[in-house]
Amino acid sequence: MKYYIIAGEASGDLHGSNLIKELKKLDKSSEFRFWGGDLMSKESNGLVKHYKEYSHMGFFEVFINLKKILNNLSFCKKDIEKYNPDVIIYVDFPGFNLRIAKWAKKNKFKNHFYISPQIWAWKKNRINTIRKVIDQMYVILPFERKFYSSVNYNVHYVGHPLLDVIQTIKEETPKTDQKKIIALLPGSRDQEIKKILPEMINIIKNFNDYSFYICAAPSKKKSDYLKYLKNENLEKVKIAENQTYEILQKSCAALVASGTATLETALFRIPQIVCYKSSWISIMIGRFLLRNLKFISLVNLILNKEVVKELIQENLNEKNLTFELNNILKGEKRKNILESYNQLIEKLGTKGASKKTALKIFNYLDSNSYSKEL
Repeated sequence: MKYYIIAGEASGDLHGSNLIKELKKLDKSSEFRFWGGDLMSKESNGLVKHYKEYSHMGFFEVFINLKKILNNLSFCKKDIEKYNPDVIIYVDFPGFNLRIAKWAKKNKFKNHFYISPQIWAWKKNRINTIRKVIDQMYVILPFERKFYSSVNYNVHYVGHPLLDVIQTIKEETPKTDQKKIIALLPGSRDQEIKKILPEMINIIKNFNDYSFYICAAPSKKKSDYLKYLKNENLEKVKIAENQTYEILQKSCAALVASGTATLETALFRIPQIVCYKSSWISIMIGRFLLRNLKFISLVNLILNKEVVKELIQENLNEKNLTFELNNILKGEKRKNILESYNQLIEKLGTKGASKKTALKIFNYLDSNSYSKEL
């Protein structure tokens, strides 16, 4: 069968690659064409565009790149028509993917969505679009299943794919006894790094007994981070490219930009502080749209309580970061976080998300193909 997959950002590339891997095991005649990155390219040679060319996040960034986004949407539709796949699989990336899905449904393509848009957080009206255009939805967070049930839409809960990814890393890279590394994960977007990294770096002078590693995002180069380092910090801070998981394995604590990385850090059982800072316009819009959410980090959202401290906007400063980091390096707060991480892992459920999703997609296509023959 022919599969067309659209993923955005590094996380989509990761989960898309594992999905391709599992589909290839089930479908020996499988063919793939996809929007993604290096990891998906390792599994198949069907890359259309790399996510570095089309992934734009944040209200302002989307606005200034609107023409490019519209051109990519038009190109994608033409490419799908030419390829004529048996199914289109959307991996997260809802702003782009739901627009393609609307068009695809009108043109009689089968639409499967893996990793649901976060409509429980904002844009709840997207459920109306999802009902109309998505044939099958695969969700990875336990509360998403409850949310969709509350709006009378059936979904498949497959568990979180990071459980498998991180378990594999742990087995391949045993944790060392080194306890003096603090990981800095300032995000993957330019505006995030610009606002968050300087605040993280400001506290280094207060922790002379520790080494600091900036974990560079897959889409970034060392130079994207070096420009924020002052001369006195050059010897105290190292920049690690494509080693985020390896660094987390060796770390005793982490400062993490809000996003998927907060969950990754938790699954490695590393106490963390969640950091977020943006332009005041983006913050005002975000606070309005997310006004019904108590938390911004996946760790706290999943457990529905404050497990890790969230420092947002004006609260992300040297004084607060220093205080909170000291809190999680030892003592009761650190112990409580680690205990809550156990609850988090238990709540995320069983492993095998990629395998389960691939099987459901394959069986769906296989049964529909059989029905057509009859």
